[in-house]
Amino acid sequence: MSRWAFELPDHAWRTVWRWSALITLASILASLGLTGVIMHTLSDGMSTAGWVVSATMPALVGGPLIFFMVMREQQLRHANQQLRILASTDGLTACLNRRAFTHSVTNHLTWSGGDPAQGAFLVIDADDFKSINDHFGHDHGDEALRSIAGAIKASVRPHDLVGRIGGEEFGVFLVGVSGSHALVIAERIRTSINHLAFAPEGDARRLSVSIGGAVFDRPAPFAALYRKADELLYKAKQSGRDRVFLDGPDLLQTA
Repeated sequence: MSRWAFELPDHAWRTVWRWSALITLASILASLGLTGVIMHTLSDGMSTAGWVVSATMPALVGGPLIFFMVMREQQLRHANQQLRILASTDGLTACLNRRAFTHSVTNHLTWSGGDPAQGAFLVIDADDFKSINDHFGHDHGDEALRSIAGAIKASVRPHDLVGRIGGEEFGVFLVGVSGSHALVIAERIRTSINHLAFAPEGDARRLSVSIGGAVFDRPAPFAALYRKADELLYKAKQSGRDRVFLDGPDLLQTA
C-alpha cells in the first residue's frame, strides 16, 4: 500500500472504517439469510457449522476487499479535493488566486440568496515593494508578501474572501458590511501590516499598504467595483501611501 494511502485526513479514515463495517455487516446478514433459505429449501435446515461458515466467509473474504474499495474511493475524493484547492490557491500566499477570487466574488454578487446586496470590495497594494526586491532580493520579497497576506487574512472574518490579484496586490471582498464597518476592517488591515516584524538580513523594514475600496448597498458588477476600488487605491498612493480611501453610499472619501 502506498504512503499516499495513509495521508488521508482523520475524518476520511473514520468514513473508511464506518462504511467498511456497515457493508461487511450487511454482507454477513445477507449471507446468513440467503444460505438459511437455501438450506431450508433443499434439506432439513442448516447446522451450526453452516451458520459459522456463512457468517465468517463474508467477513474474511469480503471484509478486506470492501475496506480496500472504500479506502480507494476516499483517496480519490481526497485527491480531487486537493486538486481543487491547488487550482484555486496562490502557491506563495495561500490566498485565492486571481481567477478563483474573481469567480467567487462574481458568484456572490450574482447569487445573494435573496439577502440584501451589501458589502465592500477592497484593493490592497504593498507600498514601495520594488525597493524590497531590489535591496534584499526576491526571497525576502516573497517573505514580505506572505506576511502581508497573513495579516490581511487575520484581520477579516472567516467568510470574507481574500485573493492575490497581482504581484503585490490583494483583493478583499467583505460580505454584508456597511461603509463604517468596512472602514474599520480596512484600517485594521493597514495598522496590522504596519506592526509586522520584518527585518531581512537584520535590517528592520516597516511594511505598509495603501487601500482603496468601493462600498455598495445594491447589486453591482465585479468590474465596476474593481474599477472604483482601483481608482481610490491610486488616490491613496498619490496622497502619500499608507492610507485608506473608501467611497460608498454612506461614506465620504476617507483618508
